[in-house]
Amino acid sequence: MTIKCITFDLDDTLWDCAPVIQHAERLFYAWLAEHQPRITRNFSQEQLLSHRHRWFMQRPELLHDFTTLRKAWMSALAEQFDYDQDSVEAGFRVFWEARNQVKPYDDALETLETLKPHFVIGAITNGNADVHHIGIGHYFDFVVTASGAGAAKPAPEIFMTALDEAGVAASNALHVGDDAERDVRGAQQVGMRSAWVNPRKTPWQGSPQPDVIVTHVAELTDWLLGPAEA
Repeated sequence: MTIKCITFDLDDTLWDCAPVIQHAERLFYAWLAEHQPRITRNFSQEQLLSHRHRWFMQRPELLHDFTTLRKAWMSALAEQFDYDQDSVEAGFRVFWEARNQVKPYDDALETLETLKPHFVIGAITNGNADVHHIGIGHYFDFVVTASGAGAAKPAPEIFMTALDEAGVAASNALHVGDDAERDVRGAQQVGMRSAWVNPRKTPWQGSPQPDVIVTHVAELTDWLLGPAEA
Protein backbone atom coordinates (compact mmCIF):
# COMPACT_ATOMS: atom_id res chain seq x y z
CA MET A 1 0.00 0.00 0.00
CA THR A 2 1.44 3.33 -1.11
CA ILE A 3 -0.56 6.25 0.24
CA LYS A 4 0.62 9.66 -0.92
CA CYS A 5 -2.43 11.77 -0.13
CA ILE A 6 -5.02 11.70 2.66
CA THR A 7 -8.28 13.62 2.37
CA PHE A 8 -10.50 14.25 5.36
CA ASP A 9 -14.19 14.92 5.68
CA LEU A 10 -14.70 17.76 8.18
CA ASP A 11 -18.11 17.76 9.94
CA ASP A 12 -18.52 14.77 12.29
CA THR A 13 -15.09 13.46 11.33
CA LEU A 14 -12.86 16.15 12.86
CA TRP A 15 -15.52 17.69 15.14
CA ASP A 16 -19.08 17.16 16.33
CA CYS A 17 -21.29 19.12 13.95
CA ALA A 18 -24.81 18.91 15.40
CA PRO A 19 -24.33 21.13 18.49
CA VAL A 20 -22.48 23.70 16.37
CA ILE A 21 -25.34 23.97 13.88
CA GLN A 22 -27.94 24.03 16.66
CA HIS A 23 -26.12 26.93 18.34
CA ALA A 24 -25.78 28.76 15.02
CA GLU A 25 -29.50 28.36 14.32
CA ARG A 26 -30.38 29.76 17.76
CA LEU A 27 -28.18 32.82 17.19
CA PHE A 28 -29.65 33.32 13.74
CA TYR A 29 -33.19 33.15 15.12
CA ALA A 30 -32.29 35.69 17.80
CA TRP A 31 -30.90 37.96 15.05
CA LEU A 32 -34.17 37.61 13.13
CA ALA A 33 -36.17 38.46 16.26
CA GLU A 34 -34.22 41.71 16.58
CA HIS A 35 -33.92 42.73 12.92
CA GLN A 36 -36.83 41.00 11.13
CA PRO A 37 -39.41 40.43 13.87
CA ARG A 38 -42.31 39.90 11.47
CA ILE A 39 -40.68 36.58 10.56
CA THR A 40 -40.30 35.36 14.14
CA ARG A 41 -43.85 36.46 14.96
CA ASN A 42 -45.01 34.04 12.27
CA PHE A 43 -42.56 31.20 12.92
CA SER A 44 -41.23 29.63 16.10
CA GLN A 45 -37.64 28.47 15.79
CA GLU A 46 -38.80 24.88 15.24
CA GLN A 47 -41.30 25.99 12.59
CA LEU A 48 -38.65 28.04 10.83
CA LEU A 49 -36.26 25.08 10.78
CA SER A 50 -38.99 22.93 9.22
CA HIS A 51 -39.73 25.66 6.69
CA ARG A 52 -36.06 25.89 5.75
CA HIS A 53 -35.74 22.12 5.39
CA ARG A 54 -38.78 21.93 3.09
CA TRP A 55 -37.56 24.91 1.07
CA PHE A 56 -34.14 23.32 0.63
CA MET A 57 -35.54 19.94 -0.42
CA GLN A 58 -37.60 21.61 -3.15
CA ARG A 59 -34.39 22.90 -4.76
CA PRO A 60 -32.20 19.81 -5.32
CA GLU A 61 -30.15 21.65 -7.93
CA LEU A 62 -28.68 23.78 -5.12
CA LEU A 63 -28.16 21.12 -2.45
CA HIS A 64 -24.41 21.00 -3.18
CA ASP A 65 -24.07 24.67 -2.18
CA PHE A 66 -25.42 25.36 1.30
CA THR A 67 -24.22 28.97 1.32
CA THR A 68 -26.07 29.91 -1.87
CA LEU A 69 -29.09 27.87 -0.79
CA ARG A 70 -29.33 29.48 2.63
CA LYS A 71 -28.93 32.99 1.24
CA ALA A 72 -31.62 32.29 -1.35
CA TRP A 73 -33.96 31.07 1.41
CA MET A 74 -33.24 34.16 3.50
CA SER A 75 -33.84 36.36 0.48
CA ALA A 76 -37.22 34.71 -0.13
CA LEU A 77 -38.18 35.22 3.54
CA ALA A 78 -37.12 38.86 3.41
CA GLU A 79 -39.23 39.41 0.29
CA GLN A 80 -42.23 37.60 1.77
CA PHE A 81 -42.17 39.74 4.92
CA ASP A 82 -41.18 42.99 3.18
CA TYR A 83 -37.63 43.42 4.45
CA ASP A 84 -34.66 44.93 2.62
CA GLN A 85 -32.55 42.43 0.69
CA ASP A 86 -29.41 44.13 2.03
CA SER A 87 -30.07 42.41 5.35
CA VAL A 88 -29.47 38.93 3.89
CA GLU A 89 -25.68 39.15 4.08
CA ALA A 90 -25.74 40.41 7.66
CA GLY A 91 -28.05 37.63 8.80
CA PHE A 92 -26.09 34.99 6.97
CA ARG A 93 -22.87 36.21 8.57
CA VAL A 94 -24.35 35.70 12.04
CA PHE A 95 -25.13 32.07 11.20
CA TRP A 96 -21.87 31.43 9.36
CA GLU A 97 -19.63 32.85 12.08
CA ALA A 98 -21.30 30.60 14.67
CA ARG A 99 -21.27 27.65 12.27
CA ASN A 100 -17.47 27.91 12.21
CA GLN A 101 -17.05 27.96 15.98
CA VAL A 102 -16.13 24.30 16.09
CA LYS A 103 -14.22 22.33 18.69
CA PRO A 104 -12.07 19.61 17.11
CA TYR A 105 -12.23 16.18 18.68
CA ASP A 106 -9.46 15.25 21.10
CA ASP A 107 -6.25 14.43 19.19
CA ALA A 108 -7.73 15.40 15.80
CA LEU A 109 -5.33 18.30 15.29
CA GLU A 110 -2.42 16.31 16.70
CA THR A 111 -3.22 13.61 14.15
CA LEU A 112 -3.16 16.12 11.29
CA GLU A 113 0.13 17.52 12.55
CA THR A 114 1.65 14.05 12.76
CA LEU A 115 0.54 13.04 9.29
CA LYS A 116 1.30 16.29 7.48
CA PRO A 117 5.09 15.73 7.04
CA HIS A 118 4.43 12.35 5.40
CA PHE A 119 1.43 12.97 3.13
CA VAL A 120 -0.36 15.55 1.04
CA ILE A 121 -3.31 16.48 3.26
CA GLY A 122 -6.63 17.65 1.86
CA ALA A 123 -10.22 18.17 2.92
CA ILE A 124 -13.37 17.20 1.02
CA THR A 125 -16.56 18.66 2.46
CA ASN A 126 -20.20 19.01 1.50
CA GLY A 127 -20.66 21.76 4.08
CA ASN A 128 -19.59 25.38 4.36
CA ALA A 129 -17.13 25.13 7.23
CA ASP A 130 -14.00 27.15 6.43
CA VAL A 131 -10.78 25.65 7.80
CA HIS A 132 -8.93 28.95 7.34
CA HIS A 133 -11.56 30.91 9.27
CA ILE A 134 -11.54 28.23 11.96
CA GLY A 135 -7.76 28.57 12.21
CA ILE A 136 -6.65 25.12 11.07
CA GLY A 137 -6.03 25.83 7.40
CA HIS A 138 -2.28 25.36 7.79
CA TYR A 139 -2.81 21.62 8.24
CA PHE A 140 -4.26 21.29 4.73
CA ASP A 141 -2.58 21.49 1.35
CA PHE A 142 -5.96 21.95 -0.34
CA VAL A 143 -9.69 22.02 0.39
CA VAL A 144 -12.38 20.86 -2.02
CA THR A 145 -15.95 21.94 -1.28
CA ALA A 146 -19.13 20.69 -2.87
CA SER A 147 -19.94 24.23 -3.96
CA GLY A 148 -16.55 24.59 -5.64
CA ALA A 149 -16.70 21.19 -7.33
CA GLY A 150 -20.31 21.62 -8.41
CA ALA A 151 -21.24 18.29 -6.85
CA ALA A 152 -21.62 16.86 -3.36
CA LYS A 153 -20.34 13.58 -1.94
CA PRO A 154 -20.87 10.79 -2.89
CA ALA A 155 -20.77 12.10 -6.48
CA PRO A 156 -17.52 11.08 -8.18
CA GLU A 157 -16.87 14.63 -9.42
CA ILE A 158 -15.94 15.97 -5.99
CA PHE A 159 -13.45 13.15 -5.36
CA MET A 160 -11.94 13.52 -8.83
CA THR A 161 -11.51 17.24 -8.19
CA ALA A 162 -9.58 16.39 -5.02
CA LEU A 163 -7.36 13.91 -6.88
CA ASP A 164 -6.61 16.57 -9.48
CA GLU A 165 -5.70 19.03 -6.70
CA ALA A 166 -3.40 16.47 -5.08
CA GLY A 167 -1.90 15.29 -8.36
CA VAL A 168 -2.04 11.64 -7.34
CA ALA A 169 -3.70 8.51 -8.67
CA ALA A 170 -6.83 7.31 -6.90
CA SER A 171 -5.05 4.18 -5.70
CA ASN A 172 -2.51 6.37 -3.90
CA ALA A 173 -5.13 8.39 -2.02
CA LEU A 174 -7.02 7.62 1.19
CA HIS A 175 -10.26 9.35 2.10
CA VAL A 176 -11.26 9.52 5.76
CA GLY A 177 -14.84 10.14 6.80
CA ASP A 178 -17.70 9.19 9.10
CA ASP A 179 -20.44 8.67 6.52
CA ALA A 180 -20.60 5.17 5.05
CA GLU A 181 -22.33 6.28 1.85
CA ARG A 182 -21.02 9.79 1.20
CA ASP A 183 -17.45 9.21 2.34
CA VAL A 184 -16.59 5.53 2.11
CA ARG A 185 -18.60 4.37 -0.89
CA GLY A 186 -18.09 7.72 -2.60
CA ALA A 187 -14.32 7.29 -2.37
CA GLN A 188 -14.45 3.63 -3.32
CA GLN A 189 -16.35 4.29 -6.54
CA VAL A 190 -13.46 6.35 -7.94
CA GLY A 191 -10.82 3.86 -6.79
CA MET A 192 -9.62 5.67 -3.67
CA ARG A 193 -8.81 3.82 -0.49
CA SER A 194 -11.12 4.52 2.41
CA ALA A 195 -11.07 4.87 6.18
CA TRP A 196 -14.38 4.79 8.03
CA VAL A 197 -14.50 6.78 11.26
CA ASN A 198 -17.06 4.80 13.23
CA PRO A 199 -17.18 5.86 16.90
CA ARG A 200 -20.41 3.95 17.53
CA LYS A 201 -18.84 0.72 16.21
CA THR A 202 -21.75 0.14 13.86
CA PRO A 203 -21.32 -3.07 11.84
CA TRP A 204 -20.35 -2.44 8.22
CA GLN A 205 -23.04 -3.40 5.73
CA GLY A 206 -22.24 -4.79 2.29
CA SER A 207 -19.03 -4.92 0.34
CA PRO A 208 -16.40 -3.89 -0.36
CA GLN A 209 -15.24 -3.18 3.15
CA PRO A 210 -13.38 0.05 3.97
CA ASP A 211 -9.60 -0.38 4.00
CA VAL A 212 -9.65 0.44 7.70
CA ILE A 213 -12.31 1.14 10.34
CA VAL A 214 -11.39 3.35 13.30
CA THR A 215 -13.32 4.83 16.18
CA HIS A 216 -11.32 8.06 16.00
CA VAL A 217 -8.98 9.64 13.45
CA ALA A 218 -6.07 9.37 15.93
CA GLU A 219 -6.00 5.61 15.31
CA LEU A 220 -4.92 6.27 11.73
CA THR A 221 -1.37 7.22 12.72
CA ASP A 222 -0.42 3.74 13.83
CA TRP A 223 -2.11 2.19 10.80
CA LEU A 224 -0.38 4.53 8.36
CA LEU A 225 2.99 5.09 9.97
CA GLY A 226 3.45 2.28 12.47
CA PRO A 227 3.87 2.75 16.24
CA ALA A 228 7.49 3.94 16.00
CA GLU A 229 6.88 6.91 13.68
CA ALA A 230 3.45 7.74 15.05
